[in-house]
Amino acid sequence: MKTTITEVNKYVGQEVTIGAWVSNKRSSGKIAFLQLRDGTGFIQGVVVKNDVDEEVFQKAKSLTQETSIFVTGTIQEDSRSSFGFELLVKEIQVINESHDFPITPKEHGTEFLMDHRHLWLRSRRQHAVMKIRNEIIRATYEFFNENGFTKVDPPILTGSAPEGTTELFHTKYFEEDAYLSQSGQLYMEAAAFALGKVFSFGPTFRAEKSKTRRHLIEFWMIEPEMAFYEHEDSLQVQEQYVSHIVQSVLKNCKLELERLGRDTSKLEQIKAPFPRISYDDAVKFLHEKGFDDIEWGDDFGAPHETAIAESFDKPVFITNYPTSLKPFYMQPHPERPEVVLCADLIAPEGYGEIIGGSERIHDYELMKKRIEEHGLPVEAYQWYLELRQYGSVPHSGFGLGLERTVAWISGVEHVRETIPFPRLLNRLYP
Repeated sequence: MKTTITEVNKYVGQEVTIGAWVSNKRSSGKIAFLQLRDGTGFIQGVVVKNDVDEEVFQKAKSLTQETSIFVTGTIQEDSRSSFGFELLVKEIQVINESHDFPITPKEHGTEFLMDHRHLWLRSRRQHAVMKIRNEIIRATYEFFNENGFTKVDPPILTGSAPEGTTELFHTKYFEEDAYLSQSGQLYMEAAAFALGKVFSFGPTFRAEKSKTRRHLIEFWMIEPEMAFYEHEDSLQVQEQYVSHIVQSVLKNCKLELERLGRDTSKLEQIKAPFPRISYDDAVKFLHEKGFDDIEWGDDFGAPHETAIAESFDKPVFITNYPTSLKPFYMQPHPERPEVVLCADLIAPEGYGEIIGGSERIHDYELMKKRIEEHGLPVEAYQWYLELRQYGSVPHSGFGLGLERTVAWISGVEHVRETIPFPRLLNRLYP
């Protein structure tokens, strides 16, 4: 019976065959322990000399790291293992012998591991991070599908900048200028006016020359957009969504969190509602904490966000930023035009902003005025303006950065570990 490692609980006491790679091994005179992986998980294979042919035992002892094999044996329960099962090996068939695998069990430097990212992905740690990433993606689709959202795919090539910045990757689109998308939001607004509640999930690109542990050049965003939703409605969706994905990881990735040494007691507290602090109060708070360099109208950096987040055991919304700090499309506060109806969601434990969202301007004249004030070409945004001409309604949306969220939930320090092949300021290989 062929099976996979994650399915072995169905075959206790039965003989199975698993296609696997040898991630590590150790042996004595009478027994060999094989650490096996098949992509779905890890299991220990035990080869007892007295129970197998001499040829099988010698083959087990000679297996090299990352050699691929078909291994046949009996599944038995193992209370000493966090996985709970092991394989009592009877036969081994070598598929491809591996020689001089570069990533050995010893310590390696980060640059070395990044140069060998295509191989580093095979490690237990990276396997755990990718499984958690996958669970967050699965839970994302589950949440939005169960709450009446339709998935829409915005274009990656665009003719204008959604947020009006210069940090864009430029390319030629035949005879026209084009850019790699930094957000699908504007297109999702059009989709929301057609389908009500929508979400996208896709790659975005920022030509930002940053080397911090929170930044990638290419990353993935989940961007919901909701017609007839005001700012408060959107905040409730955000906290329900984040709560859902955290609880889904806790439920379905116990082994992976354990492998990463994640303190799950902190994640268990992540349930809606989340605390909120206004930008005004955040500035006062930072002054009390000794950040005298911050003045009203300044944007917050990583140290400021961390200081604010440390006062809460859940993610915290910072609301109503100054209009001057935010993109042109955000709805002004009805009583304070100097601030907008927006919020950034700051993750605990120093992981920074994971969501940015706002109510969008739905008035044609105000939107046109904002586009002009930001020095953007009105003709490039004509289609976006037309959304405000034909049955405009209040609407809101947000964007969640997948890699920062994976880093926070899994507890890894740098976002470069949270995407299979990271694109960094100094890295386009492999």
